[in-house]
Parts: sequence; C-alpha cells; structure tokens
Amino acid sequence: MDPSVRSLLANGVTLTDAALERLLPPPDTAPHSIHRAMRHSVFAGGKRLRPILCMEAARMVAGGGPPAGVEELAAAIEMLHTYSLIHDDLPALDNDDLRRGKPTCHVVFGEAIAVLAGDALQTLAFQTIGALKTPPDITVAILREISTAVGTGVGRANGIDTALPPGMIGGQVVDIESEGVAPTADLVETIHRAKTGALITTSIVSGALYGSSLRPVHADQLVRIREFGEKAGLAFQIVDDVLDMTQSSRELGKTAGKDAASVKATWPAVYGIEQSRHDAAELIADAFAALEPFGAAAAPLKSLAQYLVDRTN
Repeated sequence: MDPSVRSLLANGVTLTDAALERLLPPPDTAPHSIHRAMRHSVFAGGKRLRPILCMEAARMVAGGGPPAGVEELAAAIEMLHTYSLIHDDLPALDNDDLRRGKPTCHVVFGEAIAVLAGDALQTLAFQTIGALKTPPDITVAILREISTAVGTGVGRANGIDTALPPGMIGGQVVDIESEGVAPTADLVETIHRAKTGALITTSIVSGALYGSSLRPVHADQLVRIREFGEKAGLAFQIVDDVLDMTQSSRELGKTAGKDAASVKATWPAVYGIEQSRHDAAELIADAFAALEPFGAAAAPLKSLAQYLVDRTN
C-alpha cells in the first residue's frame, strides 16, 4: 500500500474512533446490554472507509485540512454503516456469525438486543447529524441527503427526485427477494448501487455539503462529486464480490463464499471474475475523471478510490 494512503487511512481511523468514543454511551451506562452491544459492533474493527471518504470530500471542498467538527458527521455515517451490518448479519437476513473477524452482535448479545442495538445506532446517528455545528440549511441538506440514501428510495434529496435506484434499505429488500433467482446485469447493478453504493455515495456527498459551509460548492461540482461517489461505490462492491469468491474467511474477517452458496446476485455471477476486475478498474478511472476540475485537491479522494479496488480484504 502507498505510504500516503496508509497515513490517510490511519489518521482517518484515529479521528473517527475518537469521535465515536465521545458520542457513544460508555459501557457502564444503563441499560448496560444495549450500550455494550452497540460498542461491540462499532469498535469491532473495520477500515472506516465511509467516514474517511466523508472527511476527505469535506476537505477537498473547503480547502486546507478537514473542517472542524466533520469527524462527528463521519462518526454518524459509521454508526449507520454498523447498524446496517448488525441487521444484515441477523438470522432472518444473511445469518452470519462473523463480522470484522469477531462474533456478530446477535451471537454475543442475542437476537433481540442486536436488533435494538442497530436501531439505537441509527437513531444516535441522526441525533448526531442534527447537532452538527453547521448553518441550519447545510444541516438540513445533509439530513435529507443521508436519510434518502439509507431509506427505501422514496423521497427527494435536496430537490432531486430519488425514485431510482432505491436507497440502502430498498437495496437490501431487493437482495433478499432475489435470492435463488438467476442474476441478471440489471438486477445486480440495482442491488449494488443501492445496498452498498448509496451509503458510499452519500458519505462523499454529505462530506462535500459539510465543506460547503466554509466554501460554497456549485451545483455542477456537486453533480461531479456525486458521480465520483456512485462510480467508486459500485467499484467497491464489485471488488467485494470478487473477494468473497477468492479470499478465505480469515482474510476477509467475515464468512467467505456465502454469496455463491446463497445464489446471490453478484457481479462475478453475471460477468465472471476477470471481467469484474476490469469493470471495477474502469469505474475508478471514470470516477477520477469526474474530479478533474478539482485538481490537486482531489488527490486524497482519488487515492482512496484506487485503494478500494486494490484492497485484498
């Protein structure tokens, strides 16, 4: 890994984890079980890619270092990501016992507490966003952006119709209902852009909106930032599909091979592994092109996007 990317990731993890530590209730706060379950999943590890993308998008737009307080928005995004993982691992959904190399939340705390831990993280995330020290119009724009991205695909985000593709929850529904069905190109792309891509895209766009409180962002710039997020998010999930087929559970930190065993709609199932790798690389090249007008300020975001397709777990 490039040393600059390693440093970027390490600094991002430090900032995000410090914010999460401040925002999450301590483990001895009553009721103990729910707060310990929340912390178990949040602090089980993880690369913090979504919060780091958020902070770097804010920095690119605002100029200079990450804007003060953006780590709290980043932490809220990590809470939403972790909530989605807790629920995704439940027996009623993917029924997985391993996440980030550790036992999943329901394995340690039971199904009921795991459901509530996910609910509590989602609630705390929006509470955190509502308390951001940004101008009210920026806070509302961020809330609209994120709530639309994690929902079912119904609604409007900042004046833009978002009927298609569905948000993260909508993508999860399509994924569940398509299990055992022969995957098609359209089906796979819909699931990937929604279930995984929507949260990655909104991490980047909401970070840009946060940065715009210091330096206004033009509508055409925001379109380009969203395009970058959509292409990088899709590339990320394509690589995830490939890794699920080529890496071990120990290397991934989660159960390998589950997608194929469940006849899930994945990119390699439609296109094969080599074409999938090619498509991911092509998407990242297109994502880079979307950020060309930002010049050198976009270099950290581009390096993170490259890491998304080069990673091995």
